[in-house]
Amino acid sequence: MSVNARLGKALKSLLAEGADFADLYFETSSSHSFVYEEGAFEEISSSSSEGTGARVVRGESTSHVHAPGVGTALGFSCLERSAANNGLVLPPFGGIDVRVIGVERTPAPPDISFFRDVDGRIRSGSMWVKQVSMHLETACRSFAVFNSEDIFAGDRRQYTLFSVEVVVEKGGVLQTGYESEALSLGSTDFFRKISPLKVAESALARALLMLDAPECPAGAMPVLLSGEAGGTMVHEACGHGLEADIIQKDFSVYRGKIGQAAASPLVTLVDDGSLPGLLGSGACDDEGTPCRRNVLIEKGVLKSYLTDRTSARKDGLPLTGNGRRSSFRSIPQPRMTNTYIEPGETSPEEMLRGMKKGLFVRKMGGGEVDPTSGDFVFHVTEGYLVRDGRIVHPVRGAVLTGNGPDVLFQIEAVGNDLHFLPGMCGKSGQSVPVSDGQPSLLLQSMVIGGSGA
Repeated sequence: MSVNARLGKALKSLLAEGADFADLYFETSSSHSFVYEEGAFEEISSSSSEGTGARVVRGESTSHVHAPGVGTALGFSCLERSAANNGLVLPPFGGIDVRVIGVERTPAPPDISFFRDVDGRIRSGSMWVKQVSMHLETACRSFAVFNSEDIFAGDRRQYTLFSVEVVVEKGGVLQTGYESEALSLGSTDFFRKISPLKVAESALARALLMLDAPECPAGAMPVLLSGEAGGTMVHEACGHGLEADIIQKDFSVYRGKIGQAAASPLVTLVDDGSLPGLLGSGACDDEGTPCRRNVLIEKGVLKSYLTDRTSARKDGLPLTGNGRRSSFRSIPQPRMTNTYIEPGETSPEEMLRGMKKGLFVRKMGGGEVDPTSGDFVFHVTEGYLVRDGRIVHPVRGAVLTGNGPDVLFQIEAVGNDLHFLPGMCGKSGQSVPVSDGQPSLLLQSMVIGGSGA
């Protein structure tokens, strides 16, 4: 009997014992990480791991057992313990112990000689530079997953992320510029496409621009959110509320609203894990369900939620290919992949010309979101005051406040551009790579925090 057949038979045997679902997940991974600060490497680390996770679902109870290694004997052992935790007995399955997944060869460390050169060039670029920090991470992960529904699937994913943060100070005023790039490529191919110096120069330029900018005036005003700002606000303030487990815990304002208006009719919100080259993409999710395009909001109407197998089974929802886990140690959850608002028909220049007074946001930084209500506070790292259809001057200290679901109704124009920004998304202690995208958006009114007049 083949390895696949033995594993499949063991998983299906648990259904006869009373389980509702069972799966085995085998994973190998490797990574390199470099942190450079104050003209020196603060951290250089490499890691590799391999492990197995076994999950058995019985009614409302889910048992998950994990252990290092990717052999069949270990898989059966984890599955036996997971079954026992749910009051079930796994029949014995013998045979030769073999690896289920090949060895993940740790890629050679990337050339890091450019760090000192980039640091020197940025520091010589302005007398106001106080600190330059850089981070490079490259990782690769392979997995295979088997379940009690005769599914066998797997994938190999890799990504490289490079980011730069530049702090400048003038007259006691500190400003920070941040820029990052990430692609689903190994480091060699990544640096054929990305210039570390250009990334760093963008971070410096943003910091210097804000250094001499006046404080942003506070109050309610129209906001033009550039596509370059990425889809952070949509992801954080709206996207998590469309994940089915959040819905089922009654932590989301979107509960029970399928078929109802959830945004301006101009808005179509999509999550698509099948888009090539983006950080959240793959052949299948971490449960073996093929990644696909999912329309969440279509022309303003709520159409669907994002599911994994547990949430789909609970409410009879379709599988969307969004069951994701950070490693073999974790249970899958419904998670976003590449989430974006589809582009419209209006040019960003036309939106700008139509603004009498408002704020143009080119880049957004960190913030806070209440996942239950969608209330948010986001800091603007590059913003400009607009008067009579023209950008007047940059402003600093701007803060966007509001409610994510409400903001979707404030959209009165959607740009014909579309930009994606990569990142790492955290939820319940797990972090997975994602991409957030949006075209330029003209918002009728938002409350802007600031200390200017």
